[in-house]
Amino acid sequence: MASGVLNVLLALLFLTSAATTLSASLRYDYYKKVCPAALPTIKRVIEAAVQNERRTGGSILRLHFHDCFVNGCDASILLDESTPNSERNARPNLRSARGFKVIDQIKEEVDKACGRSVVSCADILAVAARDSVVALGGPWWQVPLGRRDSTRAYLDIANRDIPAPSMDLPQLINTFNKQGLNVKDLVALSGGHTLGFAQCFTFRDRIYNESNIDPKFTDKLRKICPPAAGNGDTNLAGLDSTSARFDTSYFANLLSHKGLLHSDQALFGGVSTDQLVKNYKYNPKLFWAEFAKSMVKMGNIKPLTGKEGVIRSKCSKLN
Repeated sequence: MASGVLNVLLALLFLTSAATTLSASLRYDYYKKVCPAALPTIKRVIEAAVQNERRTGGSILRLHFHDCFVNGCDASILLDESTPNSERNARPNLRSARGFKVIDQIKEEVDKACGRSVVSCADILAVAARDSVVALGGPWWQVPLGRRDSTRAYLDIANRDIPAPSMDLPQLINTFNKQGLNVKDLVALSGGHTLGFAQCFTFRDRIYNESNIDPKFTDKLRKICPPAAGNGDTNLAGLDSTSARFDTSYFANLLSHKGLLHSDQALFGGVSTDQLVKNYKYNPKLFWAEFAKSMVKMGNIKPLTGKEGVIRSKCSKLN
């Protein structure tokens, strides 16, 4: 758990390094005048939700990630199944994406605090992801704001562009490059897997058919995940050994060949990203600073601003 002093130092380092990644269309003080209560309200609701169920933090972080990789950070993932082409039905999200009710609750509370619907769902999700990380012991960073919300969902793009757990390193690099994210962003953002869980069907092939995995780790996972498809598919395993705390255990696990997903272990083991994994494992301050920088960079993917998009009155519904 970081101290307040460390958070301040990291924030200063981050603000300096992030200057080149801040979109000209987004501003840190976007809601300062129109609704100064917006960000404190988001923080309050997230802290309560994470205290109630610590798994919520990783779920919100994942929602933001899956939103930004699909035609930009526009809250399109939040549109429910009544919306044509809902991204909730995409393979990477179906029966696994969660946290929607928390975002809906935040939207209601923020609109009440502001007296009107002035804060976008896309901004709420970006800030909630940051506050989730902080609530679970991770770094704070300043979130650029001013995004607007999509007026449609993108099922086909979600199926195509969200990284899959079966991807190898070249595929991951290409998928991130497509979003304007480099190899350092790939490894830093993958560190977000220090939070949350994965379902058995996403790691079954790894634990029964791959050799670059610790045997004792394999034995443990096989008790959770039976070999036959359709049997125990939704059983859960932590993405790292401390799945409700933001730390560097994810990278430690990779060094020990205990990456849960194929795409996790693809980052370490005689590949070009080995040194980055080691750097983040042995230098938590570096990981925190670069994770924060990459989160802002990801949050700047194709934002709708100005007169583009809308401010949705309900995050799960079209206006």
